[in-house]
Amino acid sequence: MKLSIAQSTELCRLLADPSRLRLLLLLEAHALSAAELTEVTGLAQSRVSTHLARLKRAGLVQDQRTGGAALYTLAAVENSAAELWALMRQELDDRQARLDRERADEVVRARKSGQTWAESVAGRMELHYSPGRTWEATAHALIGLLELGDVLDVASGDGVLAELIAERARSVTCMDISAKVLAAARKRLGTVSNVGFCQGDMRAPPFADRRFDQVFLMHALSYAQEPKTVIAKAAALLRPGGSLIIATLGAHKHEAAMQAYDHVNLGVTPEALAKWLKACGLEVELCRVTSREPRPPYFEVVTALARAGV
Repeated sequence: MKLSIAQSTELCRLLADPSRLRLLLLLEAHALSAAELTEVTGLAQSRVSTHLARLKRAGLVQDQRTGGAALYTLAAVENSAAELWALMRQELDDRQARLDRERADEVVRARKSGQTWAESVAGRMELHYSPGRTWEATAHALIGLLELGDVLDVASGDGVLAELIAERARSVTCMDISAKVLAAARKRLGTVSNVGFCQGDMRAPPFADRRFDQVFLMHALSYAQEPKTVIAKAAALLRPGGSLIIATLGAHKHEAAMQAYDHVNLGVTPEALAKWLKACGLEVELCRVTSREPRPPYFEVVTALARAGV
């Protein structure tokens, strides 16, 4: 089959992704579900499903319903994608692929032993979907435990956090430097009576001191040239006993990723963050790495909770 330059380029892009190559190598050995491929590779299930859909459209994989699950295998077809894959496959010998194959063998053995779903994903359950069991659902359940008072969401974006916490707060103020982003927040939350919007700079928030019970800096510090200054300004806004809640990228060396998302620094260490919080007179209750992404470049998130004195 003759290909145009555009078709050739698209085909090369399809097989230039290492995750898709890992999936193809696995599916030549076993028929596996999306959940099993997620378990083996450590990729997010949404990414696995997206890759499978692309490979299926290219005619490289096929699925077959077995019981309640779809099992994926390599497709027995002859087309340009299959021919290119066959050429590449002859030269592939990769340590990660061998590790994947070993894990897949274990998954298939576990499947045959009649384990329950929970048993089959034990130890990696947070990576797998099951109906109704999402992080969003969990967050909504836990929010019910809170009484938040007056809240400021610094660098609020389009209001996702405000939407989550509004029912448990006296008031929520979304502050962002971007008028366009705030317009999206108003569209999301315009009918929620206790949510307000303010265009402002986190380096000089336009509020009186001791105005809020809770101040959130959720991934705001990545956009601060001087995070220490932003923290000091946020701390000054807390009422006695109020809380400053921070989530931010841990220190890293990936400048390209920083530029792609308009970040202006390379993250912070828990030690530096704790030092800045204490310098503001806050009592630090938590300041540590709380999560690490399971795929390269393995970004870490530092979470901090600090309180103003009574």
